[in-house]
Amino acid sequence: MYNFCTLFDTHYLTRGLALYYSLKNNCDNYHLYIFAFNDKCYEILEKLNLENVTLIPLSEFESPELLKVKPTRSIAEYCWTCTSSTILYVLEKFNVESCTYLDSDMCFYSSPQPIFNELGSDSILITEHRYSPKYNKEIRAGKYCVQFVTFRNNEYGLKALKWWKDRCIEWCYAKYEDGKFGDQLYLNDWLERFERVHVLQHLGGGLAAWNVQQYKFSEENGKIVGTEESTGKKFDAIFYHFHYLRFFNNGEIELGRRILTENIFSTFYRPYIRYLDEIKLKVETINNSFDPHGSTTKPLNWKAPILYIYRNLKGVYNIFDKQKFLES
Repeated sequence: MYNFCTLFDTHYLTRGLALYYSLKNNCDNYHLYIFAFNDKCYEILEKLNLENVTLIPLSEFESPELLKVKPTRSIAEYCWTCTSSTILYVLEKFNVESCTYLDSDMCFYSSPQPIFNELGSDSILITEHRYSPKYNKEIRAGKYCVQFVTFRNNEYGLKALKWWKDRCIEWCYAKYEDGKFGDQLYLNDWLERFERVHVLQHLGGGLAAWNVQQYKFSEENGKIVGTEESTGKKFDAIFYHFHYLRFFNNGEIELGRRILTENIFSTFYRPYIRYLDEIKLKVETINNSFDPHGSTTKPLNWKAPILYIYRNLKGVYNIFDKQKFLES
């Protein structure tokens, strides 16, 4: 049994559900613990009656130490603060053998079993950003990405997890300060700090906008297969992290500020956004009083025309009319 946990509120509801359905479609033996970060999110998820899911409301999860720091953190910062605590909660309350945290804006394309095969007898698994050279932000954002992290419920896993939890409660902000950034830079020295830590080697785990420039993708026998441009090495895509995907109230979407080829658009982004829209319709049959995409107002300021020109010249003006993007 693979035990996973994730957290999201109504602003990320379609993403969180896409994660769940993709896991259901690609993993035979799993259980997902969902931490619903507001009441409306919990109510909708409860009505969906998702298979192999345990729903956990904030009222059950939040500890006094989390509630104490909550007013000092933004919504995003508080989610980062809570990541390690959600994993520990699952391990301690449900006494499972291990638990893997998943970012809610990920989507699975094949079974995660190869990842766990790699972990073997080790107790902790972390994933690298594996940056494309032009997008390397390792100094400020860290070598490792808090997107898929596994801890066994043993002395080695718990030692690292409790240390991480304590550090995140002490300091977890969306800024770089004294070698820290959010919950992420804390992972940088884990190979030296803790025992039985494994760094994922499978190229299909941790695909994202900051590293896909290194790969070409095709469909083979119903699977998405990647080829590393520099070596020709082939691999099955396991999961893609759709970090920075944003929906705007004017009907536009933004996919971040990195070069994304037509190959990447057609392989990952178009199908994913269509899927999110399908899920949105399903959610709206239950409650149509809010936007489950979490759409926001597109920021406008005096720099907008300059940024438009600059990003177009760089080939990273990844803002599209959603409808045209989906129909193309």
